[in-house]
Amino acid sequence: MQGKDEDKNNRVKLVLSILIANFIRLLRIIPNNDPIMSMALPFSRRSSALTSFAFPFMTMSSFDFVTGYVGPWTAVTAITYGTVGMAFHYFLKGKKDVGMKLYLGCGIVGVLFFDLITGVIATPLLYGGTFEESFMGQIPFTLMHLATTVAFILIITPVLDRQVVLNAKLDDDRVWALVLRIAGT
Repeated sequence: MQGKDEDKNNRVKLVLSILIANFIRLLRIIPNNDPIMSMALPFSRRSSALTSFAFPFMTMSSFDFVTGYVGPWTAVTAITYGTVGMAFHYFLKGKKDVGMKLYLGCGIVGVLFFDLITGVIATPLLYGGTFEESFMGQIPFTLMHLATTVAFILIITPVLDRQVVLNAKLDDDRVWALVLRIAGT
């Protein structure tokens, strides 16, 4: 099942994934420590267009809120990431056999689009400078962004896809039943 009905049963999974993505980002263990693309892919494949937009949008926004850097850049990056998530939804919707090769291809295209919008186009508009300077400065960043995205897709996407998104034990009704049982009600 895919879409709004599944979204209603995936809220716990989404919130946990947002928290995990932001925790990984806060660790700053590698440059451009951003697992959002790798985590958006399974949700975009198996959720509604709204959730596919909301997951990366909320992850970007909440990270900036927690780190105290909310501003125009938050809107640009969150909306761009949300758009990428929604594009993944429409591209992956209905595909039965989605393997690592397709996920990697989506991730690479997603990074190139995200970095073009945020790095090449938005940076000079928000902070000054020329588009040429932004383009040249963006090249090493995008290469690093591609490398880290590929690594996160290889590590996180299959685990999230099989062990979280498809795991009925983590469905909202089961999680809340367990919470109520533990609470003794």
